[in-house]
Amino acid sequence: MDAAVNPQKILDLYPALAGLSTVDMASLLQPRSVMNLPSGTQVFAEHQPCQGFPLLLEGSIKVAKLASSGRELVLYRVAPGGSCIISSSCLLGHTAYNARGSAETPLTLLILPIPVFSKLMLEHLPFRDFVFYLFAERIGELMQLVEEVAFARLDQRLAKLLLARNENTVNITHQQLAEELGSVREIVSRLLKGFAAQGFVTLGREQLSIADRTGLQKLAAM
Repeated sequence: MDAAVNPQKILDLYPALAGLSTVDMASLLQPRSVMNLPSGTQVFAEHQPCQGFPLLLEGSIKVAKLASSGRELVLYRVAPGGSCIISSSCLLGHTAYNARGSAETPLTLLILPIPVFSKLMLEHLPFRDFVFYLFAERIGELMQLVEEVAFARLDQRLAKLLLARNENTVNITHQQLAEELGSVREIVSRLLKGFAAQGFVTLGREQLSIADRTGLQKLAAM
């Protein structure tokens, strides 16, 4: 736990909270509700009950589904000003988490206690609209992910993932790429070696460089 953050910073990131009364805003800003977590910390675990609604002020949270085999599929990421729809789903449906969240970077979180979240959903229309808007937006992204996993070849998805980085040099391990794709490191390494043989990329230690972006774009569009 840490000291309370600047109220203006919260409003800048979450303008849906503007217009709250002084009393309601004070209920959000309890020092015990602010958390600073180091990179790598598990924010929530599968089957764990939800203790509140997180407002992310700094850092990045990776939300992923872990199979019994150990394979991981990244569902989405939460950035400052964003919303974790699994948290809102658990709170609205009174269920436990069905995925896990971890800190990709050091985090600063403001946790809205369940009674505060429920009160805002009932009484503060801008906050309710914010929660449901991001819920709908994230569902659309997850449907696209399902479509890609179900119907696209893994080499196409890998090509799209590399292109989405918008960098000529990508600092990432084969294991991290496998987690993004819901695959295993051995298969991703084999595909990357094939990409290198075709001149699409050059491989280095925990990084790769895109040598033929047009070639990757053609593969991704097949």
